[in-house]
Amino acid sequence: MKVLVIGGGAREHALCRSLSLDPDVTALYCAPGNAGIGEVAELYPVDALDGEAVARLATELEAGLVVVGPEAPLVAGVADAVRAAGIPCFGPSREAAELEGSKAFAKDVMAAAGVPTGRSYVCTTPEEIDEALDAFGAPYVVKDDGLAAGKGVVVTSDLDKAREHALACGGRVVIEEFLDGPEVSLFAITDGETVVPLTPAQDFKRALDGDEGPNTGGMGAYSPLPWADPKLVDDVMATVLQPTVDELHRRGTPFAGLLYAGLAITSRGVRVIEFNARFGDPETQVVLARLRTPLAGLLLHAAQGTLDLEPPLRWRDDAAVTVVVASHNYPDTPRTGDQIEGLDEVAAQDAPHAYVLHAGTKRDGDAIVSAGGRVLSVTATGQDLAQARERAYRAVARIRLDGSLHRTDIAREAAGE
Repeated sequence: MKVLVIGGGAREHALCRSLSLDPDVTALYCAPGNAGIGEVAELYPVDALDGEAVARLATELEAGLVVVGPEAPLVAGVADAVRAAGIPCFGPSREAAELEGSKAFAKDVMAAAGVPTGRSYVCTTPEEIDEALDAFGAPYVVKDDGLAAGKGVVVTSDLDKAREHALACGGRVVIEEFLDGPEVSLFAITDGETVVPLTPAQDFKRALDGDEGPNTGGMGAYSPLPWADPKLVDDVMATVLQPTVDELHRRGTPFAGLLYAGLAITSRGVRVIEFNARFGDPETQVVLARLRTPLAGLLLHAAQGTLDLEPPLRWRDDAAVTVVVASHNYPDTPRTGDQIEGLDEVAAQDAPHAYVLHAGTKRDGDAIVSAGGRVLSVTATGQDLAQARERAYRAVARIRLDGSLHRTDIAREAAGE
């Protein structure tokens, strides 16, 4: 099978890495990709948001499967264009991707499906914003209704900051109750009817140790979750994932692709924080590191509506940890163009248990330089979280990127340190 992956971040590098190890994949392409993806896939400089261009490329390459990684192309309808060209595509339609594209739409679907989530108000005027903030009180949770690359959410006890963010969002803004308890990310692959859950992971959104600093797209993740209830996946399947897929199917907009549930394990039970319509980053890095089932066939079954024929997934007993190395001044206005050194040292001294997945990188002559806010995801596996964590941070220490930052506490508490 020839596979084309759309996107150019660490999530797509993780997908390409897993696909490159799949014996059924005879050729692997990525558009536009990055410096690291170019080592396992052939790159094409196609605009990921241009559905017609992506469909033409897939046709020219005779791809048997297209995998759309990021949310923006899905919301733009790229998967629809690929399917219209007669090519199987892993990724929901534009209409179904509104589950991530509009938080207000997601809340409406959850209400109809009886999915447990936080109480919320959808606001369009300053007066409605003030009323909602007053109704909930601190801590305030304010979300841009549309896509914001994982950074459209502000959680603060400062009323002025909450109101400022709400007004800056423009258009619709969702203000909701604060949900206490630890957060969990649970992915599920679905063909629009059958739902297959993956293994849970936890990510770290704040920029600094101790969950301090601004929200980011994610600074690290780990899996499995030793503290989670063994029944968590079954419970979420029954109360969240299957009801959501069933409701979208009932509406005539079946969701086929990757359904990501961001969950809070509150004192009142599981509550959905948000839905995403694609693999999450950086959780994908640790989830795929533990998946033994070949990836291409799994995604193709979902794309073709035959997921019920897929045998049960197989998982490694290993734990996995990923640590994000970000550019200077991330997440505000990250500096780019800095040379990255130490990648060869990781490959020579830490493989196969630790490896580097590229996010915001590009080639500049013989050098690899930073080209985004989150630059690398250093990922490692081990017999337990403590060993995986030690291997990940040992590899991080070999990376040299001027002014870079990373958290030092990823999975520390879960590893018992």
